[in-house]
Amino acid sequence: MATVNNIDFPSRPGLPVAQLRREVDAIVARAVELRLNALIFQVRPAADAFYLSPLEPWSEWLTGKQGKAPAGNFDPLTYLIGRCHRHGLQLHAWFNPFRCSHPGGKSAPHKKHVRLRAPRLVVRYGKYHWMDPGHPTARKWSLAVIQDVVRRYDIDGVHIDDYFYPYPEAGRPFPDDKTFKAYRATGGRLKRADWRRSNIDTFVEQLYRIVHADKPWVMVGISPFGIAQPGVPKGIQAGLDQYRALYADVPKWLRNGWLDYLAPQLYWPIDQKPQAFEVLLDYWHQQNPKGRAIWPGLYTSKIRDGAARIRATELRDEIRLVRRKDAVMPGHIHFSFKALRGDHALVGRQLRRDVYAKRAAVPELPWLPKRR
Repeated sequence: MATVNNIDFPSRPGLPVAQLRREVDAIVARAVELRLNALIFQVRPAADAFYLSPLEPWSEWLTGKQGKAPAGNFDPLTYLIGRCHRHGLQLHAWFNPFRCSHPGGKSAPHKKHVRLRAPRLVVRYGKYHWMDPGHPTARKWSLAVIQDVVRRYDIDGVHIDDYFYPYPEAGRPFPDDKTFKAYRATGGRLKRADWRRSNIDTFVEQLYRIVHADKPWVMVGISPFGIAQPGVPKGIQAGLDQYRALYADVPKWLRNGWLDYLAPQLYWPIDQKPQAFEVLLDYWHQQNPKGRAIWPGLYTSKIRDGAARIRATELRDEIRLVRRKDAVMPGHIHFSFKALRGDHALVGRQLRRDVYAKRAAVPELPWLPKRR
C-alpha cells in the first residue's frame, strides 16, 4: 500500500475521515477476498507520517498540507491495524529511511519537518531532498522514528525499501562533502564509497537491533533493488550496480542475519534474459547462509498494465517458480495494491483461480520468538 503521491491510498489528499475509513475497508476486504495474508503500509514516505507522530508532521498526501491533522486526529495506521487483525492479516509498517521530499509533493515543509527543524541533516539532490546517511544524527533520527512506531503500535513487521543512498541522477555526485570531511577529521580512513556503505550497514544493523530489543517477534524486512551487481551472477548482463550506486551491500546483511525477510525487487519477466527472474531468485537464495525468508517483490502493476513482451501467465508463473524454490517459507510481495483492485485477466483472475485457491498463513520464522 504505497502512499507517496497517492499511489494506492488515499485516492487523493484531503478526503473526509469517513471516506478514508471506507477506502481502508475496501482494501482490507479485497485482500481478504484474494486470500492474502499481510499488507505492507507506507507510513513514512518522505520524513512525514500517516499516523499520529510526536516526531514528524502529518503527510500532505493524507490531508493535502504537510502538518495538517485529519479531523479528530484520525490515525490511519491504528485503523488499518485493527481492520487487518480482525480479518487475520498481518500489518507491516513501511518506512523510507532517508528521503525527505518528493517531486510529487506540493506542500511547503511544516515546522516539525526535518528540513526546517534540522537543515544541517538535509541535502538537495536533483528533484529530491535527502537526509544525509553520512550524518550520524540523520541515522539516529530515522531510527528513532521507527522505534517510536514499534513501541506504540501493534505492528507485525517493519519494512524498509530500496532508497538507501539515492538512485543516481544524470551522473551528479551525492553532495556529502561536509559529512565525509567530518568523518575524516575524526581519524576515519575509509574511502568515500566504503564509508557510504559503512553508513548503511550501521543503519541496517542498528535497525534490526532496536526493533528486536523492544519487540523480538516483530519481523524486519528489506526490499532492495533486485540486482546486487551487473554480472552477478553470471548471465545477468545489465542493471544498476547497487553496491556502487546505492551503497547497499545486501549479501552482507544476509550473511550477518540483519533482517528476517529479504524482498529483492525482481521486477523483470521470466523471459528477460539480461535480468532473468529465475537466475536472480536463485542468486538471492544462495546468499542466505542463515536461512532468512526470501520473499521477492513482484512488479504486479506492470504486469497488469500489459507491458510488451510479458507472457499472459507471467504472474502465475512467477509465483509458482517462487514456491518451487522454497517449500519451507515461500512468499512474495506485490507492488502495488492498485494492481489487485479489479479482477483483471492478467492479475486478479489468475490469482483467485490458479495460485490463491486457499488462504495462506504467514510462515513462522523459527529464529523469532512467539508473539507476546
